[in-house]
Amino acid sequence: MDDPEKASRRKASFGATVKAVFWSFFGVRKRSDYEKDAQQLNPVHVIIAGLIGAAIFIVTLLVIVNSVVSK
Repeated sequence: MDDPEKASRRKASFGATVKAVFWSFFGVRKRSDYEKDAQQLNPVHVIIAGLIGAAIFIVTLLVIVNSVVSK
């Protein structure tokens, strides 16, 4: 298991992290991609991307519900 300091210095870009988090939200991930991500992604970037993705998801749901209810 990596120590937190070493894990936070992983080389994957934030864009690659956003892509991995998006596919995780969508629910479609290959095991090989998951294993590669586990070795390359920065855990801090994963948390930030996850929070941003969750916020976008919630705002999208609120907009859809408000649109449907107001009609």
